[in-house]
Amino acid sequence: MKSSGAMAAMAIGEVAQRFGLATHVLRHWETVGLLHPARDTAGRRRYGEADLIRVAVILRAKEAGLGLDTIRALTATTEPAARRDILRREAETLRSRIAAARDSLALVECALGCEHDDLTRCPHYRQRVAPEG
Repeated sequence: MKSSGAMAAMAIGEVAQRFGLATHVLRHWETVGLLHPARDTAGRRRYGEADLIRVAVILRAKEAGLGLDTIRALTATTEPAARRDILRREAETLRSRIAAARDSLALVECALGCEHDDLTRCPHYRQRVAPEG
């Protein structure tokens, strides 16, 4: 590390190890336009501090359930209104997934409480899986 506080550029293997990723993941993210590391005179990728922050942002966004296309759109836009539109759509998608997960959990918990030999004959369980309408 330099005394000025500036971070030395890192090789792809170092970045991959730091974040617990395979190097092919970083290469893929570069291919799809999420990363843009500098290249040295030999053409090797050199990741600076901004690149490391971007990797952390990508990983956190993926943990939140965002896809790479959405992450690329979010990181590419400089328009707050466009970013809010993307995030609103993602929030609605997440709400739907959460609702589906809650329904699935309720079904599993219903089955856990069933004492019937054949779960499909349990009236309470059948009521839970019956189509609405």
